Amino acid sequence: MNLKFKVTYGDITEVFDTLDLAMNYAKTLDKFVTISGESFEVVGRFGVDSIKDGKCPDGVAYDWNKASRIGRVKKERV
Repeated sequence: MNLKFKVTYGDITEVFDTLDLAMNYAKTLDKFVTISGESFEVVGRFGVDSIKDGKCPDGVAYDWNKASRIGRVKKERV
């Protein structure tokens, strides 16, 4: 079996032999992409893997925190 993984952004599609290669390529694009394999598809802007001084690598503020999520935590409901 020869699985291939496709990275698509806009009208451009690149094909890779491994998921690792496809993910690494997607991280270099800094664009919203689709990565698809034989039985799955994931979408997003890949590569945000570190937060420094409250900002993502592209300078966008990262302000999500668990305490501000919608809904009450289970221990408060019991």
